[in-house]
Amino acid sequence: MTTSARPARRLPWSLLLVPAVSGIPAGILWWLLAPGGLNLVTRDPALASGTVPLVWLPRDLTLAGILVLAGCLLAVFLADGKRRDPQVALLTGIAGALAGSVLAWGTGILAARLFGPAVDASANASIAFSLRAWPVLLLGPAATAVSVFVLELVGRAGSRRWRRLNGQAGTAP
Repeated sequence: MTTSARPARRLPWSLLLVPAVSGIPAGILWWLLAPGGLNLVTRDPALASGTVPLVWLPRDLTLAGILVLAGCLLAVFLADGKRRDPQVALLTGIAGALAGSVLAWGTGILAARLFGPAVDASANASIAFSLRAWPVLLLGPAATAVSVFVLELVGRAGSRRWRRLNGQAGTAP
């Protein structure tokens, strides 16, 4: 029986579970803020109902903004440079962000059904609190990936500049 000299990779479960579970408050926040939901942003009674088609785009954009903000916050934790295996951490974080996006969507829909008024959506399914643009769910993971890229790029450039200014030779790790 031989033992391998290579340690087994451990999946950073917190980077999967925390972004996924954060979808629950994000979904509730979506329902609270979005037109057609509780509508706390505009408080305009004309936008309180989903029967007005002008509500549908801002409703989707509200979720998009929440997911992009969550993705950028996750990227700050992923790009700290103290991870043993940063590639696995990034992929796990992106998977968690995707799960959180789907959970946010489901939670927002559930909140609307539980706490919102009864809606007759027989004329159009978008009258009920819903998401019309499904690609919005990809914005959280995309924001995470792009933000990690930018943070890593800026961090590398900053460390090289610091070494150059202090007269130290060599390249950044």
